[in-house]
Amino acid sequence: MYSRHQRKVKLLFALADVLLISLAFAAAYQSRDYLPLSKDFYLTPPQYVALLGASMLLWPVLGWWLQVYERLDSAHIPVVLRDSFKQTALGAIGLVLIEYSIRLDLSRGFVALLAVYSWVILCLYRLNAAKVVGWIRKRFGWPHYVLVVGTGPRARALGQSLLRSSDYGIRLIGFLEDDGKADEPLPASLYPLSELPSLLEKHAISEVIFAVDSQRLSQMEDLLLLCDEDGVRTRVAVDFFRYVNRDVYLDWLESAPLLTFAAAPHDDIRLVAKRLIDLILALAALVFLAPVLGLVAAMVRITSPGPAIFRQIRCGLNGRRFTFYKFRSMVENAEQRKASLAHLNKRRIVFKIAKDPRLTPIGGFLRKFSIDELPQLWNVLRGDMSLVGPRPAVPEEVEQYERWQRRRLRMRPGLTCLWALEGRDVLDFETWMRKDMEYIDNWSLGLDWKILLLTIPRVLTGRGAS
Repeated sequence: MYSRHQRKVKLLFALADVLLISLAFAAAYQSRDYLPLSKDFYLTPPQYVALLGASMLLWPVLGWWLQVYERLDSAHIPVVLRDSFKQTALGAIGLVLIEYSIRLDLSRGFVALLAVYSWVILCLYRLNAAKVVGWIRKRFGWPHYVLVVGTGPRARALGQSLLRSSDYGIRLIGFLEDDGKADEPLPASLYPLSELPSLLEKHAISEVIFAVDSQRLSQMEDLLLLCDEDGVRTRVAVDFFRYVNRDVYLDWLESAPLLTFAAAPHDDIRLVAKRLIDLILALAALVFLAPVLGLVAAMVRITSPGPAIFRQIRCGLNGRRFTFYKFRSMVENAEQRKASLAHLNKRRIVFKIAKDPRLTPIGGFLRKFSIDELPQLWNVLRGDMSLVGPRPAVPEEVEQYERWQRRRLRMRPGLTCLWALEGRDVLDFETWMRKDMEYIDNWSLGLDWKILLLTIPRVLTGRGAS
């Protein structure tokens, strides 16, 4: 399925949730009167509208945040039931929090009914969503006819993807080749390339996809021009470079078109928003936690000789070096003792020792609950770091990176990251790297918020720290 079709489907599911939650809300409010409860429950019209509006907004936002809509179109029954339950449970909790914030005496029976009704209604709709979407497209949509130029492995793979998208109104008419022959069987009809003009007239083709190598593509300018004159959209499979498969977009330098491959987030507006969020939250956290920071600094000084703050050079965005701050959790000469303890290190590249003998009396506690990391809020405020991003590495580690691992330096390092949610110090170095790449490839502001919120219980319980 094309990404634009995927966006439409996600929007359709979100809009459906708005309608379904409003039905569940009305049913729960009416059913509450039939429960054998002693206390009466009544909402004034303004209260009813406010809570209904909050519910109609909260459920779709949670669905988007939990990425429920990305799995619905082809999800299995257990996945639909699980995702709908998580969305409904969090929605009910959110509604209770709203109740407390506006000091509304909300019936627990009503909230329970709303959770049950919404889960049942969402599941019933989502389990039949594919049929509903298909019916809407058949009744109100227009078929989208596609031709593929080329018969190689890339063209065949595209053809299979188009066939799998038939429920979305996409129809693969066939493949085009110079001599009308193919080395291997194709999933649709094969035509000589010379028949393209007649196919455009006969089938009202919506678009033509050129899946040929770069040398052949340069020889097909006339065909591209023919499609352009006929008003037919053309697409070019640009995977000429096998391993360059990140974001691809067209940019312009004055009148010169530039096909751009981006291996890291490049949306300036969203990156500015990320930086503003960092500034606001880091400043607020520093002000709010000032007494705690002072108390921890005093405890570090009292329990072991040396400064309260440990400073170290780390690699930041694009490899730029900066001074990294944290509460000292090891003895003052820890760096000098590192060589004598190298035989205890079980990690490749990263130096990590279980039950490190260099820890101070409170060092283990500070590390277990990530209290030692709090001074990095100052690094976030300065712009050296972000709240979320790959953890900053020391230069000696970066020098040992493989080429593909250096891409993690293209994102501003962070206080917390994706792999911190899945094991922290118990994960191996290769898993760290793969998780950092996964974060970079899928980065969004929503993902940042998700990581931040999930980090809180992980840190409070101390799980995965060594």
